[in-house]
Amino acid sequence: MNLHSDNMQAKIIFITGGARSGKSSFALREAEKIEGKKLFIATAQPLDAEMIARIERHRKERGRDWDTAEVPLKIGETLKNQGAFYKAILIDCLTLWLFNVMGGHEETSDRDAKVIETIDTLVNALQDIRHSPRRFDDLSSIFIVSNEVGMGIVPGYRSARIFRDMAGQLNQKVAQIADEVYFMVSGLPLQVKR
Repeated sequence: MNLHSDNMQAKIIFITGGARSGKSSFALREAEKIEGKKLFIATAQPLDAEMIARIERHRKERGRDWDTAEVPLKIGETLKNQGAFYKAILIDCLTLWLFNVMGGHEETSDRDAKVIETIDTLVNALQDIRHSPRRFDDLSSIFIVSNEVGMGIVPGYRSARIFRDMAGQLNQKVAQIADEVYFMVSGLPLQVKR
């Protein structure tokens, strides 16, 4: 995988796939190939004992080159404020971030529009980094992990269908602006966009 773009702008690498397909491991391996300081943006919230243990296990898997920012909601702001200080950034994962975003809005008639607006704000923040290469000239790559949730059965209840649809829109928007897209199958990366 060629991680450095010719125009010196930060490269966006989007990695999607099913649950436990190897997305995070692949993203971590590829990001660790980049020398220099790295930022891990974690969107998971330690809401129960299992998630606390999972977060701690993942934190131990990363080496000393990694700083961790626990960011359940404000990924765009974190990228703008901290992105210039790192060679690589790994966001894991957008699906949990979307869950947090949707949980932060009451189910009203305009909630879906607010969620889409928040998605667009994140996509715009990623594009802003790309269009501000002087400020982010040390940043090599942004790795973004997300689940592909639309390959199973149609959920039986409305809120799950809305989440599935929003996740699909989020993934499509990020894949559109990404330089590379990988789909993980049983731990194997299939490159679907170069």
